[in-house]
Amino acid sequence: MISPLAVFGFSALNKEGTKMIRNPVLPGFHPDPSILRVGDDYYLATSTFEWYPGVRVHHSRDLVNWRSLGGLLNEPRLLDLSGVPDSGGVWAPDLTYANGLFHLVYSVMDNYAHGYKDVANYLVTAPAIEGPWSDPVRLPGRGFDAALFHDDDGTSYLLNMVFDSRPGRGFAGIELQPLDGGKARLIVENRSVSEGPHIYRAGGWYYLMLAEGGTGYEHRVSVLRSRSLEGPYEDDPAGPMLTARHDPGLDLQKAGHGCLVQTQDGDWYLAHLAARPYTTRGRCVLGRESAIQRVEWQDGWPRVAGGVPAVEVPAPALPPHPWEPAEEEWSTLRRPASPGWVSFDGGRITIEGGQSPYGLRAPSLVARRVTSTRCAFETTIDFEPATVHQWAGITAYYNSRNWYHLALTPDGLLLTGSDRGARTVHYSGGAATRLGLEFDGPVLRFSADGETIPVDLDATVLSDENADEIIDGQIRSFGFTGAFAGLWVQDLAGEGCRATFRETTYRAR
Repeated sequence: MISPLAVFGFSALNKEGTKMIRNPVLPGFHPDPSILRVGDDYYLATSTFEWYPGVRVHHSRDLVNWRSLGGLLNEPRLLDLSGVPDSGGVWAPDLTYANGLFHLVYSVMDNYAHGYKDVANYLVTAPAIEGPWSDPVRLPGRGFDAALFHDDDGTSYLLNMVFDSRPGRGFAGIELQPLDGGKARLIVENRSVSEGPHIYRAGGWYYLMLAEGGTGYEHRVSVLRSRSLEGPYEDDPAGPMLTARHDPGLDLQKAGHGCLVQTQDGDWYLAHLAARPYTTRGRCVLGRESAIQRVEWQDGWPRVAGGVPAVEVPAPALPPHPWEPAEEEWSTLRRPASPGWVSFDGGRITIEGGQSPYGLRAPSLVARRVTSTRCAFETTIDFEPATVHQWAGITAYYNSRNWYHLALTPDGLLLTGSDRGARTVHYSGGAATRLGLEFDGPVLRFSADGETIPVDLDATVLSDENADEIIDGQIRSFGFTGAFAGLWVQDLAGEGCRATFRETTYRAR
């Protein structure tokens, strides 16, 4: 079941008294938003990569206040993430509604390195956003970022980018195929790094929206249109609909991967990803976040004012709908939370140990997204390691190669870190029961029993940019997620050790 969890509300009034949306509407790791309206309800689905539950969804009634509904893919029947690489797993979900059913399309990336993309696209449906979701159906896409388009005549189409793995090739265009298995057609080709396609129909035109320029500081949203679904498509002569690539001073950078929604009153908005670097075009510890921009139609084209992302945007004239505050949900790494290794009992979380930090099948990490540049995370741990193979404690985590871990070990308290796979011991000390960490902008500090450990750590190790590893032009690892704070238990010999955590808190400052 999906339960209402975290709540985000960033409304404000400008000097004229207009209600505003404040971006990002979903802070922290919430990339590749797919936005959908069904009646008076708005849904934002975002990528989750190697984290369970897969495809996180937020719900709003006014585009200002959002609550988390958790993840839609919450069992192995729907999603298998064991062994996927860092920033593999679920890429760019697409959420649509047709014929009384929610349709969710998602890509599962098993490998993206060395010039190959081992990816499968799946479709599940449900009568309600809470489910139950059907068994996944494998789709015939030949690339990733798959999406559906439901035309006015009732025909549904599969849309995806095509990837050509032959040496020297790569992004080969955008493909359209009837969902009933008809012939696939390449409707756009010869465009470099074009992905994230969506099609909309308005005013007698078909509009094709693309994510282009990669996912970094050259990212952008491009729009093309055609009188025919199959093209030919022409570019908006005004240029990209949205980008921050020309202005490093903007608060929101990396703007791209857009998705349109129309309100009940006929207004249009664009959901897109963005990032907030700590320095100019620097590292992004919070990862890629979700933002919303107002769209105006000009000369038959959907456009954002100035073509750049704004922090404050006029909200639609919808009744305000705040949600009751609720706790943030927990995520687990590469495997779903199941009674076989983790239990939640009120404020107590008991975790059975798993693989080492570099294991990709069964780690025992329970974590939550870091949503603020200044925040604190604390817990009280009950743990008695019996052998040198057993560690348990807290972590500031990005991926298997970039993390910090303050753990209880048979030798006492140990603070270690990994920077691109190079492991370092930063501190050792006696036993403790209350463990904490604090993000203070680019500085990360840990504490034990209320005393700050006298080591300032580099928080930007936990960033998209540091996680990117490209060696001699070959991709080794991507950084597509964001920083987490969590509870981590390791049992390298599989001897069945457990740790219990209680009074766990997260506070943004």
